[in-house]
Amino acid sequence: MSGGARALCAARRSLRLIGTAMGAFDPRITPARGDLAAKHLQGKVQAARYVEGRVFEIIAPQAPLRVEPWPDAALLTEALKGERVTIYDETEEGWAWGQLATDLYVGWLPASALAGPGAPPTHKVAALRTLVFPGPSIKLPPVEALPLGAKIAIARIESRLAVTVAGGYVPAAHLQPIGEFASDFVAVAERFLGVPYLWGGKTALGLDCSGLVQVALTACRIACPRDSDMQEAALGTPAMVARDHSDLKRGDLIFWKGHVAVVRDRHSLIHANAFHMAVAVEPLGEAIARFGASESEVTGVRRIGR
Repeated sequence: MSGGARALCAARRSLRLIGTAMGAFDPRITPARGDLAAKHLQGKVQAARYVEGRVFEIIAPQAPLRVEPWPDAALLTEALKGERVTIYDETEEGWAWGQLATDLYVGWLPASALAGPGAPPTHKVAALRTLVFPGPSIKLPPVEALPLGAKIAIARIESRLAVTVAGGYVPAAHLQPIGEFASDFVAVAERFLGVPYLWGGKTALGLDCSGLVQVALTACRIACPRDSDMQEAALGTPAMVARDHSDLKRGDLIFWKGHVAVVRDRHSLIHANAFHMAVAVEPLGEAIARFGASESEVTGVRRIGR
């Protein structure tokens, strides 16, 4: 088994433990509805019928995972190119209901964003966003833009361009072998400064507080659940800090109900937030005071082992 495959297996094991910690049948990560559930849940949850899922791959640069099968339904999260998803149901209108392999989230995806699994990915996007060209020239109109973390299969390198198995050309400098990872997740988060706030988003086009944390930690080989309450329950270890938070360390995660921020240093944090409607750096004291003014107190601090 390759290093990348071992890392993926370890991440999945960690996320299943996270699911257990949050409750065995948290609906966000349990593929079960009143009318249908995954076959492996038979005898554990009630459903009218149980089905075996089929594994697909995300082929769109990013695909919305929605709460209901229509385009204006609430966005739960986003799946990135190269992710695997197990599909249990499809509609005639072109929607598929299933569970993501990376963070186990369940919801509805556009069927047009799915295809049967292709060649195993060899590389991932390490830039905030990169372009795929139809031929060996950056003067050609790009055919798609891929976000940080998207996974692709590369067949060969030609000069400064990597050629995908599908025949696309990507700047090689924007890619990283699938088994290599960043080392500083705070630095990864800082790269998103100024990106618009988007509920459920997790790319440089827009992301939310827990999406920022998930993307940054994943880039550093740390398995991370999707939502802030899951993250507070499962990531790192509780950090006992002073009442004035003067002993917070870089990389600590500070939580409020429904919100998470990343500590940059003793005086500032970075977070995607609806107050700034963007990813912003904010003085720590100001953030705590602002949340406190709305009767929202810090619920916990988690320290990530590094």
